[in-house]
Amino acid sequence: MNFTGLAYRFLSNFLFLAAVYLSLNYIENYQNRAVLALVILIYAGMRAVTVVRTFHFFGRIEKLEMDVRRLTGMLGDGPVGQVINKQVVSDVGSLRKDGEQKSYMDLFFLAAGVILCVSKLIGK
Repeated sequence: MNFTGLAYRFLSNFLFLAAVYLSLNYIENYQNRAVLALVILIYAGMRAVTVVRTFHFFGRIEKLEMDVRRLTGMLGDGPVGQVINKQVVSDVGSLRKDGEQKSYMDLFFLAAGVILCVSKLIGK
């Protein structure tokens, strides 16, 4: 499941980057190209804010995960230990790490899109 999620995220981001590259290269008029680049930059900015919020959310999840592990170690295998399943905690940790990887991938492709837009705005 992890590989397919990463492959899908890579493919969708790559197709977005290819669409940005091709559309910026095939528009002849500078004003139209500048408007398209500005729209892409606004979109990239909104997605970057979302990625930053996601990193903040994953940081909070990591803190909760550490607190649950600490409490589980203190309480032992009593009735609370049955409620707090170690498998659930490790599953949450692996899902958090997968989400962080996908967010880093999104951020990389957004940065590449921004570089493409800026290079097309500066160059002729």
